[in-house]
Amino acid sequence: MNAFAGTSPAAGHDAANTFRIPELVCPAGSLAALKAAVDHGADCVYIGFRDATNARNFAGLNFDDASVMQGIRYAHARGKKVLIALNTFPQPGHHLPWYQAIDKAAGMGVDAVILADLGLMAYAAERHPQLRLHLSVQGSATNHEAIRFYQREFGVSRAVLPRVLAIEQVEHVVRNANTEIEVFGFGSLCVMAEGRCALSSYATAESPNTHGVCSPAKAVRWMQTPQGLESRLGGVLIDRYNDQEQSSYPTLCKGRFEVNHETYYAMEEPASLNTLDLLPRLMQMGIAAIKIEGRQRSPAYVADVTRVWREAIDQCAGAANRYSVRPQWMQQLNRLAEGQQHTLGAYHRAWK
Repeated sequence: MNAFAGTSPAAGHDAANTFRIPELVCPAGSLAALKAAVDHGADCVYIGFRDATNARNFAGLNFDDASVMQGIRYAHARGKKVLIALNTFPQPGHHLPWYQAIDKAAGMGVDAVILADLGLMAYAAERHPQLRLHLSVQGSATNHEAIRFYQREFGVSRAVLPRVLAIEQVEHVVRNANTEIEVFGFGSLCVMAEGRCALSSYATAESPNTHGVCSPAKAVRWMQTPQGLESRLGGVLIDRYNDQEQSSYPTLCKGRFEVNHETYYAMEEPASLNTLDLLPRLMQMGIAAIKIEGRQRSPAYVADVTRVWREAIDQCAGAANRYSVRPQWMQQLNRLAEGQQHTLGAYHRAWK
């Protein structure tokens, strides 16, 4: 198992300074995407098995045992790490597939497993004490007291923060937690109830927390009507688009709803989180890793986003006081953003 790097302040900075060069953690839903991430500058790549143990359990996505081993060999040969997301919750009487997935990941020599369920953490800590554990965003730990609990009870080494905290709150967590902290930097946003969302289950009987998939493709229907292009999920009308609008994959949280006789995105707009502007502040506060969302996206998406973020992190590490977001980075990310829109999400709350 490879040791994790980047756990001390960056070279050239006083040890009392929290400035840190974060690891770039990139998604891969296929072996081709894993190689694209490694080749374009990822420090870590996170993947999932082809079953409901991970929260991106889409048909045609994820890794069988042979491709996991190939991916680990490819990454390790280049000094990079592979993380396995086992971030869903076993249902009563059906825990064995998750236990077996932990055993398998440990035997394959992955660098860490990403877990959300307390029972799975207890199992992993007892059966595989040498296995590095990361707390998934699905664990919904939003304060340092919760993160300290996971570290004390299960030896968790890193916690991924839900995308619900303002930047000042993130800073408070980093300052007071006793583990590494990872935050999302770019990609599709989830409604602010990560690890607790049942909207998909309401419409399709399948939830990302249990079946590993939000808005399963078998429940999605598109229909051209006189009113425009309609998207439905489990028979529920999610959105209707005119000819000038960009259509998005239908999820309940990003649908348009009629509220008090007004139709709008009542819960979440289809837009991608993009924190390039915040990079110097994130590095100054000591963030250990920046995660890119998108295991369901193509190898080309992974390559392009990884390249941009590698350049940005390297530029900021070299001269944080002179860092600025380059127009070509934004042009590249504009093409890849959901709805071709960017947001700082909860990191920036105008009313706060």
